[in-house]
Amino acid sequence: MKDYLKFYRNKKVLVTGHTGFKGSWLTKWLSMVGAEVKGISLNPPSNPSHYKILNFDKKIISKKLDIKYFKGIKKEITTFKPDIIFHLAAQSLVKKSYYKTIDTFETNIMGTINILETLKSLKKCVCVIITSDKCYKNKEVKKGYKEIDELGGDDPYSASKASSEIIINSYYKTFFSNDINIKLCSVRAGNVIGGGDWADNRIVPDIVKAWNQKKVLVLRNPNATRPWQHVLEPINGYLLLGYKLTKNKKLNGETFNFGPSYSKNYTVIEIVKRFSLKFDKYKYKIKKNRGINETKLLKLNSKKSKKILNWKTILTKEETILLTLNWYKDYYTKNKIITESQIKFFMNKLK
Repeated sequence: MKDYLKFYRNKKVLVTGHTGFKGSWLTKWLSMVGAEVKGISLNPPSNPSHYKILNFDKKIISKKLDIKYFKGIKKEITTFKPDIIFHLAAQSLVKKSYYKTIDTFETNIMGTINILETLKSLKKCVCVIITSDKCYKNKEVKKGYKEIDELGGDDPYSASKASSEIIINSYYKTFFSNDINIKLCSVRAGNVIGGGDWADNRIVPDIVKAWNQKKVLVLRNPNATRPWQHVLEPINGYLLLGYKLTKNKKLNGETFNFGPSYSKNYTVIEIVKRFSLKFDKYKYKIKKNRGINETKLLKLNSKKSKKILNWKTILTKEETILLTLNWYKDYYTKNKIITESQIKFFMNKLK
């Protein structure tokens, strides 16, 4: 096991949004390496739920709490006294931000502020805040966006994440830049795929639902390009950063991208066709969503993470697809959960 993973043994780690897709994978991995985990979240965002089928409630401290509720958040965190915080709780869907606009801004902005404000009350803590690749002002260009590129966002979700980044920087510069005991970073990851995601309006869950329910798959934006990567890739980056942030004060206040190499970018239609080779054939049709402005091209430049953190993506394109396919096939045809075995497979690849 890598040293940065051994580091988490017996550490007190707080994860917000632990019942979500990425949060449940992160919580499982932390539990496997021996961390004492406390999760704060509302109900799992989907049914089925990856978090629920992992049967975690007896293995970690799980608190149902709205990230917008400052007094409750502060009490839970200051009582737990975490060594490390991973903040993932968010309203994470672009389409939902159009009809749940106020909730999106409140959750993503005030939720982040509540974590930052609580840090002031802790004597010592490392905090990694996960925002989104969509925080960048997307000019539909082929270059990958760097951490220093302009922030922006036309849709409410993207705007909320760009706003969060500005707020994180403000808190760091105002309150934490000279505090050697509170260390803070934000991270931006590209679109992730993997088993256990059943969220609405995401391509892999949509494919799985169409296949399992024998329905026609509806594609909103078939030519959209995204930096698809397996969910364990950015989570590995988060864990690596959390470790290095405790060791290197120069990382305090920095921002890092975690995205795949350009060769791993797919269009939506390419993902659909690759899945159809493994699943029983399913039908699909293209139906544009009027009034929903989704970007067509989005890439990240992760050279900073590779240079400073020595992070890189581990899985090949085929492994990324195969791990995702196998997870869903085992779940639906064998009633078998292979999350732990896939994390072990990934950790073996790190050696």
